[in-house]
Amino acid sequence: MKKMITVIALAIIAAMLPGCTTVAPSAQKPSTPTAVDGGLTFITGGEQGTYYRYGLVLAGKISETTDTALNVVSSGGSQDNINALQSGSAKVGFAQTDVLSYAYEGTRIFDEKADKISMIAELYKEQIQIITLDPGLRSVSDLKGKNVSIGSAGSGVYLNAIDVLEAYGLTERDISPTYQSFADSVEALKSGKIDAAFVVAGAPTSAVSGLAATDNIYMISLDEEHIDKLIATSPHYSKAVIDKRTYNTAVDVNTVAVGAVLVASDDVSEEDVYNIISGIFENKEAITKAYSKGAELDLQSASAITSVPYHPGAAKYYAEKGITVPVK
Repeated sequence: MKKMITVIALAIIAAMLPGCTTVAPSAQKPSTPTAVDGGLTFITGGEQGTYYRYGLVLAGKISETTDTALNVVSSGGSQDNINALQSGSAKVGFAQTDVLSYAYEGTRIFDEKADKISMIAELYKEQIQIITLDPGLRSVSDLKGKNVSIGSAGSGVYLNAIDVLEAYGLTERDISPTYQSFADSVEALKSGKIDAAFVVAGAPTSAVSGLAATDNIYMISLDEEHIDKLIATSPHYSKAVIDKRTYNTAVDVNTVAVGAVLVASDDVSEEDVYNIISGIFENKEAITKAYSKGAELDLQSASAITSVPYHPGAAKYYAEKGITVPVK
């Protein structure tokens, strides 16, 4: 009973934490999460995104079924999370596969290599979703000259938006960009302040589902030529389809996806990381009942990342399942 009360309290505390702040990339400041005593800080994402919502479910199940407790905090996204893990202000966090690779290599938005983090598992796929309330916007090319939210500063959304725009021969200067969280993007769409928004998260995404419940939303598909171009420029992209039933759109949406991975600071103990991954995969059915993304949990996908070595605690669990992964 005491442990159950603790889990409920953690969820309540996490739900009360502030969301993301909308700032331009040049003004970004890394968040400094504060952990509740007795647990590992689990840094996720914006409160209307999949990272945060799914993170609450995972943390609750891990805390309930193992001796490792996780305290969920919101954040500005993948870059923010990786910086927090690298500095030690967070111990476990979500990131996109592409952003994690850039961090480990010290490329693109990272000036230095993030060499103090390790893989735990890839958990699911995140689709690039381009949302609008304007039926006249049918192609990425139509975004030229429009007001477009391209993700919170420090998020993988920003990098993905830039990649998509470049695939269509556009740059950040060809649009009027804003740098907003999912929730802020939805409010800006509803008020007419922006014409479209990039969202990169596992569909269905809470913020988008909420918008679809009150407005007729449209999603911009990527055509085959430009999907192939994106995949050719980055091995982290894969073809994806968002079923029309997801948001009650008129047709299925063709797009690309990246992986959503769980990573840890290297100084997290082998026991804790083992508890984290076993707490997830040994409770897949219960997790799936609580959040649909649990259905995508798969050991082969989880252990397939090669760009960043795995934490010894994760490697121990995979070894028990007959799987060998690279370790530092």
